[in-house]
Amino acid sequence: MLGIVAVVLLIAWAKVHPFLSLILGAAVLGVVASVAPDKMITSFTGGVGTTVGGVGLLIALGAMIGGLLAESGGADGIVTRVVGRVSGRALPWAMAGVAALIGLPLFFEVGVVLLVPIVLLVSMRTDVPLMKLGIPALAGLSVLHGLVPPHPGPLVAISSLNADLGLTLGLGLLVAIPTVIISGPVFGNFIARYVPATAPAALLPTRRQPTAPAGSTDPAVSSAPAGSAAPAGNAAPAGSAGTTDRRDVDGDLLTDDDLVNPGGGRPGEPVDDSGTETSRRTPAFWPAVITVLLPVVLMLLRAIGELALDEGTAGRKTLDIVGTPIVALLAGVILAMFTLGYQAGFSRSQVSSVLGGSLPPIAGILLIVAAGGGFKQVLVDAGVGNLVADAAKDANLSPLLLGWLVAVGIRVATGSATVATITAAGIVAPLAATLDRPGVALLALAIGCGSLFFSHVNDAGFWLVKEYFGLTVGQTIKSWSVMETLISVIGFAGVLLLDLVV
Repeated sequence: MLGIVAVVLLIAWAKVHPFLSLILGAAVLGVVASVAPDKMITSFTGGVGTTVGGVGLLIALGAMIGGLLAESGGADGIVTRVVGRVSGRALPWAMAGVAALIGLPLFFEVGVVLLVPIVLLVSMRTDVPLMKLGIPALAGLSVLHGLVPPHPGPLVAISSLNADLGLTLGLGLLVAIPTVIISGPVFGNFIARYVPATAPAALLPTRRQPTAPAGSTDPAVSSAPAGSAAPAGNAAPAGSAGTTDRRDVDGDLLTDDDLVNPGGGRPGEPVDDSGTETSRRTPAFWPAVITVLLPVVLMLLRAIGELALDEGTAGRKTLDIVGTPIVALLAGVILAMFTLGYQAGFSRSQVSSVLGGSLPPIAGILLIVAAGGGFKQVLVDAGVGNLVADAAKDANLSPLLLGWLVAVGIRVATGSATVATITAAGIVAPLAATLDRPGVALLALAIGCGSLFFSHVNDAGFWLVKEYFGLTVGQTIKSWSVMETLISVIGFAGVLLLDLVV
């Protein structure tokens, strides 16, 4: 177990990046377990390759859908449509639902960046306490991030335990619904009385004005590119006066961003399309929703087909193919290119820029997940998992409880839900062989629930929430940390209840 202790100490005490910590922890584990150096290296690199091939592609495709959803304004459109049609008392429930929907394809941090400014604005306009809206939104994002693929944690657990992705997805959604309700609107209504919060003015979302009358002094226009002229009703790109429009080989108008920084966009940051604002339009509500849900629906259909259709039939084969995670997510990306890209007014080069720009931010996550896969494989090959499994049998602990407890311990110590999931899945993997298909899926969910337990000062998400909501450390612990603990406990309780009936 010294390898696990080394990872915890390197991350929590030495502040070493999790990627390096996992590599060094695997080395310590190999030395302590007397694994030959060449076999240890082979084991680690094999685990890295398997994890990247199985999980990395899915993370990348999910990030692309999330990038287009963010850049096109589709996420804002979904939020505005839902919030605009509900009353004040229903707003917390609407925010929880919207966050859960937005959280399907988006990483937690991207979801926070997109959704929290809207929460701040809605709170200011409706006079609803900020925590009463913020906690449901955070709960929706966090639960989906920890329990439902294609997020990295659930995917790693599914891969490590050889769980059925479609079945895990379906059971995860069943667990997620009551968990979001209790830890979101219900808890938010309670904690809003004890944690007064005011929306930070600097973070309130403002809309950039694309046009301005000549000579306007409107601050929104002052951010236009240097040297741009502003005749009535139009805004011209910098340096465009007296020059010919620059176009690519497809005939699309090139912007400065296309020429200087192609593929350099980031989720949550707008593509620089100065001078083309009049052609930009927010994607329609239902196409955006369908795009978000398409991969989920395809994977669920595959799981239903496995239960309802005979093996070898044409329908079963078709669902097996289209419901394969990489195919389902790829279909989502292709659909998003049209519904969230071209239909929103993006040119082909700009869609390419958004897709390319969605990949660099996930590089760190991919490396951590890959190193975690290598660490997990060294754990397995060194026999550590079997030792823990034997100890669990002697202690009469159920695999579900053991997986949850191990994930809780690693999460509290390191602050990383991903590291907690990877480590716990590697340790309890031998126990998965003793479980049936639903049991393995529930084990993956139990680990996911444990990985969300009590976020505190060693978790980047803690500071993200603190700064976005303008809270003190104490207020963040009372609200965010307690909410995360509720998610972990309530989610695990749901897993145990499902274990009684499936």
